Amino acid sequence: MKTTFRIAKLELSNLFYSPVAWVVLIIFLVQGGWEFSSMLERMQRAQDMGGLTPGVTNTMFASFFGIFTKMKEYLYLYIPLLTMGLISREMGSGSIKLVYSSPVKVSAVVWGKYLAMVFYSFLLMLCLGVLLFVTAFIVKDADIWLVFAGILGLFLQVCAYAAIGLFMSSLTTYQVVAAITTLALLAGLNYVGKLWQELDFVRDLTYFLSISGRVDEFIDGLVSSKDVFYFLIVICMFVGLTILKLRSDRESKPWFVKYGRYAGLVLCGLLLGYVSSRPTWVLYKDMTASKSRTLTPASREIVSKLKGPLEITTYVNLLDENYFSALPISRNNDLKRYDQYFRFKPDIAIKYVYYYDTSSNVELFTRNKGLSAKQVAKKLAETMKLDFKDFLSPAEIKKQVDLSGEQNRLVRQLKWRNKTTFLRTYNDLMRQPGEQEFAAALKRLAVDVPKAVFISGHNERSIKRMGDADIKLPASEITFRYSLVNQGFDVTEASMTAIPSDAAVVIIADPRTPYSATELVALKTYIDKGGNVLIAGEPSRKEIVQPVLDLIGVRLDNGMVLQQSEDFAPGLFIGKVHTGDVMKESPRLSAGVVFPGTATVSWQADNGFTAMPLVETNIENTIRRVAPVDDSLRTVVYNEALKDEKGVYPVAVAFTKGKQRILVAGDVDFMSNSELLRSNIQTGNFTFLMNLFNWFSNKEFPVDVYRAPPGDDQVKVSAAGVNVIKWMLLGVLPGLIAVIVAAVLVRRQRR
Repeated sequence: MKTTFRIAKLELSNLFYSPVAWVVLIIFLVQGGWEFSSMLERMQRAQDMGGLTPGVTNTMFASFFGIFTKMKEYLYLYIPLLTMGLISREMGSGSIKLVYSSPVKVSAVVWGKYLAMVFYSFLLMLCLGVLLFVTAFIVKDADIWLVFAGILGLFLQVCAYAAIGLFMSSLTTYQVVAAITTLALLAGLNYVGKLWQELDFVRDLTYFLSISGRVDEFIDGLVSSKDVFYFLIVICMFVGLTILKLRSDRESKPWFVKYGRYAGLVLCGLLLGYVSSRPTWVLYKDMTASKSRTLTPASREIVSKLKGPLEITTYVNLLDENYFSALPISRNNDLKRYDQYFRFKPDIAIKYVYYYDTSSNVELFTRNKGLSAKQVAKKLAETMKLDFKDFLSPAEIKKQVDLSGEQNRLVRQLKWRNKTTFLRTYNDLMRQPGEQEFAAALKRLAVDVPKAVFISGHNERSIKRMGDADIKLPASEITFRYSLVNQGFDVTEASMTAIPSDAAVVIIADPRTPYSATELVALKTYIDKGGNVLIAGEPSRKEIVQPVLDLIGVRLDNGMVLQQSEDFAPGLFIGKVHTGDVMKESPRLSAGVVFPGTATVSWQADNGFTAMPLVETNIENTIRRVAPVDDSLRTVVYNEALKDEKGVYPVAVAFTKGKQRILVAGDVDFMSNSELLRSNIQTGNFTFLMNLFNWFSNKEFPVDVYRAPPGDDQVKVSAAGVNVIKWMLLGVLPGLIAVIVAAVLVRRQRR
């Protein structure tokens, strides 16, 4: 080891005797300072405009345009300049013969030269450490360990690049050739992960060989043993290849022996890489302050309940608009979605089934009018260079599973023991399910699924129509992420005389015709047994829903709530939500809940329930008008002649009796399709509705995967301070290093 360190010291002395090492160091420092100051300037401007959000550290370093995200793309450009002469210089000058004839082992020489590069890589990381130091002072509650994880990943990546450059330097006596081939190989290893991804065996091999993306997990704050081992294996493999190359030059061995050594070393590295990447053996460390790279406690608890193998089958319809995300060429990216779950449940089996069938992809069939589903699928397969034989026909896929209820969309079926459930894709920007949707699907396998029963038969709001006034979107729309069916509930319709005994909640949404005495008796029986109910009426039809409310001693008051507004009609009431046991605090709820045309709710003091008003009017800008309200009304002013009343009146009230829960609202449009799709004002209606059903299901669904926002939500410098930091990083510090370097080199020359 002493010899190895002596050689490393000598190599460092030679490296820094040349100005190249100093120039690369200064350029790297300037580049890091430029990226940092530019990002800091954007953050400071955003803060001045009130647009800075929590997670400043992550945005600065790990986002799509983050400092480390950009810098990792340039790292391979520096290494060839530093490694091109490590071995080729010795071979070109002939001094390698002295090495061969000396008692020093070849392995000691090679490792010594490599350790010199490791030390230089450490110096490069110290440049990034300066950014870490500055961040700790200028960002409130900066996520220091997140930045440190990124620096660790970049350090391992540079060390891997150095090992590759060392090997390439041993293949030629020309330093320029060594630099060019190193650059070409590094570029190839960054790109190889995109090649032949449609072939199962080759895809896994090329993905393992690809260096690109390996450091991404570090930058995002997650350190895993498989990624650490990957870099260590690459380092040891290329250093080992260098040692074998130099040994073979001095040995007289048959060619198959020499190449057999190379092959054995590479195969050993691949085997170790495969074993170290198995989910059972992988260890993780989440370095983020908010533990954002780890499943929430709620998700981990659900996963822990699923004892035994879990099978996830992805059904991919070639004619669905989401098909590309699960094609073989995208397989590795798709598998990354399960990484957090493999961490806590390694016995997950992932399968893919490909087929073609008619779908809701209207645009595709519009562009191919007159063609059958099979003809369109063949055409698309030829365009994508896919083997059409790999896709099952509609008849063949139906023998396995009927996906017509899923609109033949890309869907994942989760199977555990004898239970199955679907995990869907959605018509929004994200498309793929997030942790909340994963958690809901997994929990459906582990517990009894709550039923949300919507009463039908009297022209209530429909859960099967997308009309403005209907309620399909929040109830049963499979393409909508936040619908009840995608948040863990079974949603069904039933008449009032056929309410299932295991219903978690019964929803009565604005009946248009009166219920019969028999139906009211059936509902009373359900309520008397402790059943949960959501009752929502309309001011104009309160007489129809009143017999239902009489069963619990509640009534919808006469009149309608009007609110003064510069932008909206008086009938549009935006109410503040009272948080507590039913409603949890959230930024969305703070925007208020919209009730377009609502009555107020009152109740008998002796009805046996404890009342909790959730949304109420106020005396500042709302009134209750008992007289008829004209649709043409645009402004509202208090008028005693119209029987206007001012006060604090509830419009949505939660009633409890033991474990029984009942919600009464003076308006049903707060959960209508049109209101939930409203885009001209930010509202909390979605959150309000999800909290309600979480309350009805005894906090089971939707699964609460809320994370508290990180504390780094402020930059503690002004615009002038940013300029000072910019000049320090781009001018003063590099200039100081340049002056010191010049002085050292001049002194050396004089000696």
